Amino acid sequence: MPRTSIPANLKLGFLGAGQLARMSSLEAFRFGIQVAVFSDRTKNEPVQFMTPYSTSGSFESVDDMVEFAKECDVITLENEFISSDILKKVQEKSGTPIYPSPESFALIENKLIEKQTFEAAGIPVTPYKLVRNESDLEQFGEDHDWPYMLKSSKGGYDGYGNETVNNMEEAQEAFSNLGGDKGQDILAEAFVDFTKELAVQVARNETGTVVYPCCETVQKDHICVAVLSPAPVENIVREMAQELAVKATEAIDGKGIFAYEFFLTKEGSLILNESAPRPHNSGHYTIEGTVASQFENHVRAVLGLPLGSSRLNKPAVAMINLLGTHKRPAETDHIKEALAEENGHLHVYGKVDSKVGRKMAHYTLLGDNLEETYKKAMHVTRNIEI
Repeated sequence: MPRTSIPANLKLGFLGAGQLARMSSLEAFRFGIQVAVFSDRTKNEPVQFMTPYSTSGSFESVDDMVEFAKECDVITLENEFISSDILKKVQEKSGTPIYPSPESFALIENKLIEKQTFEAAGIPVTPYKLVRNESDLEQFGEDHDWPYMLKSSKGGYDGYGNETVNNMEEAQEAFSNLGGDKGQDILAEAFVDFTKELAVQVARNETGTVVYPCCETVQKDHICVAVLSPAPVENIVREMAQELAVKATEAIDGKGIFAYEFFLTKEGSLILNESAPRPHNSGHYTIEGTVASQFENHVRAVLGLPLGSSRLNKPAVAMINLLGTHKRPAETDHIKEALAEENGHLHVYGKVDSKVGRKMAHYTLLGDNLEETYKKAMHVTRNIEI
C-alpha cells in the first residue's frame, strides 16, 4: 500500500555513502526523514559528514549489514557492487525491506545477466558474449570485427573495468588485467556505430511510473563530461528511448529510481547499453532542471510515496561534470564566473581528497536554447579547478 504519512522517526538507510547517497539524503532531510548510511570506509565519505547514523563494515558480510538494516525502516542502494544473494539474506534476517528488491536487482546485477534480462524482454542490446579463453577472444573478433570492448561483468564504472582491444595481443592483455585469468567473468561487447549516447531515468513504485526527459550524455575517455536535456535529437527518438526505459523497468518489476543508457545508431535505432538500479550521473541535471529531481523521486519511490513530476523547468538544461584536476586535498577554485550566472547551480560533493579525473562536483545551467546554454555552461566552468 502507498505510504500516507511520514513519521518523524522514519529512517532511510543507504548501502553506500558517496555523492549519489548524499544528494538523495538531502531530499530525505527535506521531508524530515532520518538518514543512515553503511559504508566499507570508516570516515570521510560524503554522507558520513551529514548524519550521526553511520556504520562501517563489509559489503560481503551479511551480519554487518543485518545489524545496520535492523536500525532502518527501509534500505536502498547507492551502487550495484553488492551481491543479490547477500541482499536477500539481509532482508530475510533483518525484516527490513530493500528497494530495489533483491529479486529485481538479481535480474541486472552484472552486465551479463542484465543483457540476458533485457534481451529476453525484447529490448535491443549491444552484441555480447561471455569470454573464457583465448579461443573465445579470437572468435568474437572474427564474428563482430575489431576493435571491440572487454568489460568486467561486475564493478566497472567511469572507464574502470573496461578496455578497448584492437587485436589478439591487446585482448589477451586486457582479459588478464580485468581478472579473467583469476575467474572474473569477462564480457566481450561489439562496437556499435552510433551517433549519440542517450539516457533516460525512470522512477517507479506502487503509486505509478514517472519517466524523465531523454537526455544526451557527452563522453570523453569513457567518462561522462556533460549532459544535455532534452537530447538534441528528433522527438520520435526521445519518445522511443523513454518507452524502452519504461519497458526495461517493468521487465525487472523495479521499485525505485533506474537509469538507462542507449546508443543511437546511424540508422536511427536505439540499443540499450547499460542500466543502473539507482540515481545516475546522467540525471544530475534534474535537481534544478525538473520539478522533482531523480533524487527526490528516489526517496519517494522506495518509501512508497506518490511520485513527483519530471517536467523540465526551462526549455534547455546543460550539466557539466567537474572532475578532479589535481592530486591534493579537495578545494574548488575559480568559481566566481560560474556562480555569477543567474540560472547556474554549483554542486560540490564533499569529497575530502581530489585526484585527476575523479568526479568531484557538477554545474547545471538552465536556459531557453540548448546550444547556447551548453556553450555558456562550458565557458563559465572552463577555469574551475578542484
